[in-house]
Amino acid sequence: MNFHGILVPLVTPFKNDKSLDVETLQQLTKAFIEKGVTGLVVCGTTGEYYALNEAERESVLKTVAEVAKGRVTLIAGINDLSTEGAVNRAKQAKDLGYEGLMLAPTPYSLPDQTGVIAHYETVAAATDLPIIMYNFPARIGIEIEYDTVVHLAKNPNIVAIKESSGDFSRALRLLQTPFEDFEVICGCDDQPVDFFFWGAKSWIAGAGNVFPEEQVALFNAAQAGDWDKARQIMTDIYPAIYSMESGNYNQKAKLGCLKGEIEVGTVRLPLSDISEEEKAEFLAFFKK
Repeated sequence: MNFHGILVPLVTPFKNDKSLDVETLQQLTKAFIEKGVTGLVVCGTTGEYYALNEAERESVLKTVAEVAKGRVTLIAGINDLSTEGAVNRAKQAKDLGYEGLMLAPTPYSLPDQTGVIAHYETVAAATDLPIIMYNFPARIGIEIEYDTVVHLAKNPNIVAIKESSGDFSRALRLLQTPFEDFEVICGCDDQPVDFFFWGAKSWIAGAGNVFPEEQVALFNAAQAGDWDKARQIMTDIYPAIYSMESGNYNQKAKLGCLKGEIEVGTVRLPLSDISEEEKAEFLAFFKK
């Protein structure tokens, strides 16, 4: 599984009545492939996986796979409230042709680190697909602690961690660790240049829905050692990214999809739509 480069955690398009918009999902998938991204993460947090029923989830996974299989790397988000649920979602992803999985600790239950280890090892034993761990304590409620990462990195089915804590001191410690066959992926939209400077080779970014071309160019510049160009690209896109990181992230990822050029609808409850004023302020970033 190649996950070096930009991987976009796809938004899920909805129609005006909030039903699934399969045609726009097909269009969106094609557009990201044309922009040169390495891969797509489907049914992740930015895709509002928690607001999809099981039939919709399967439809989303199938639709993207039908368009993108063999063209970019396909990773399925398999988060669930239970470990058993994550195992079932891993099996579904394999059946639908996905190449990898992304998995956070179970939300809401607040497991201790022994439980976190058992969660990942149980899922890893139930699938032969490579797993990217997802550390996002602001969403999940607990952190995958450093020693836990080191332990789980020895599992051959666990190949990386998407680091979204926002704590670059923690990220740097991980990046400085001499792992074997295990990588640290940038999961913070405002820190890619820092991650790339210290050796990361991947960025899974919800803001990739907004800036796919720019993020591909930033990655390529970093890989070429052109840090002036990488910093300039980040400077150019930073105001919109800062706005997203400051609140209503999913709403803005959808509103600004491909810099506002494609309509993917609004979010579903429990997320609420943003005001017309806030929409105008965000869209203004793309009219300069």
